[in-house]
Amino acid sequence: MTDLEGLAAWIRLEQTAGLGLEGARKLLAAFGLPENIFGAGYAALARVVPERVARALTAAPSEATLALIERSLEWAEQPGNHILTLADDGYPQTLLDIPDPPLMVYAKGRIELLARPSIAIVGSRNATAQGVANAEKFSEVLSQAGLTIVSGMALGIDTAAHQGGLRGPGATVAVIGTGADLVYPARNRGLAHLIAEGGCIVSEYSLGTPALAANFPRRNRVISGLARGVLVVEAAIQSGSLITARMAAEQGREVFAIPGSIHSPLAKGCHRLIKQGAKLVESAEDILEEFRYYQAVKAGLPAIQATPAPAAPSPAAMPVTDPLLEAMGFDPVPLDALAMRCGLDAATLSARLLGLELDGRIEVLPGGSYRRLA
Repeated sequence: MTDLEGLAAWIRLEQTAGLGLEGARKLLAAFGLPENIFGAGYAALARVVPERVARALTAAPSEATLALIERSLEWAEQPGNHILTLADDGYPQTLLDIPDPPLMVYAKGRIELLARPSIAIVGSRNATAQGVANAEKFSEVLSQAGLTIVSGMALGIDTAAHQGGLRGPGATVAVIGTGADLVYPARNRGLAHLIAEGGCIVSEYSLGTPALAANFPRRNRVISGLARGVLVVEAAIQSGSLITARMAAEQGREVFAIPGSIHSPLAKGCHRLIKQGAKLVESAEDILEEFRYYQAVKAGLPAIQATPAPAAPSPAAMPVTDPLLEAMGFDPVPLDALAMRCGLDAATLSARLLGLELDGRIEVLPGGSYRRLA
């Protein structure tokens, strides 16, 4: 069989109604490559999978399946596009370690990134300004150190992680919940083009698969599976990021979390992870130290370069502390409480707060509270 014929058999297997990943793995273990499965006959197949699935495997593929196969083969022949099966040498080795690896990976961009040391950075779609800044800075520093940044291309923390990753040689990998030929959310179309050029977009879903709610939690196992560890930047208690963290722990990956204000709903998920054993991190160096330890006990893994710590500023270069910022602190504070702390009248205080907000030093929270950023 030609490579295209073999790939067509993989796509047909994936599209078989009622089969699923577990059934496909059983068939592959029993018969080898997909072309052997389709040539095995009903009786042999029925000993491995339910009879209805065996009948589906022996039936001729539908017109829709044939059209998808043709479209997928044409897509894979375009520059930068790849379809990697479990039998391919280029299939990400880290995914082979997880209990339910995808049968195929549709990849667009630099597939060599899938074999590099990486860390997943995830968090809330509705992130705070500080959370976005943290995600972007951590990603940039870790990418500069040689780690590839893996995330899910959602708005908020994911978007910031990809943007930071693209600023370093580690680059970034986006694991999406649609077909690799689609962009979701549409607001990230420009980012998707940048990742396809300088990083890699990955999906386990067939071309044309729309944004279905059930697919996004499932793709989280691929985000954590590609990486050696997962960093959660901001997350509420009910958060998809906590699903990713749980999957990472089940897969034997390290879990890291950035703490936040005890008053912030987006810190509560991170605090729960820390209580459950996630490593509290305050800087990218905390993660690099952990990865160097991992590297030391796992011989033969690619080296991760240390990044020099920035020099401490001299006293003359230290910014003068703003008394209003000191009075505000890093926890949310209502306007009236802040006025009492600093003793300013409402007009003067509002003008000062507006200036600090425009400078990016504070943020306004829902309900009219204020919080100091970095």
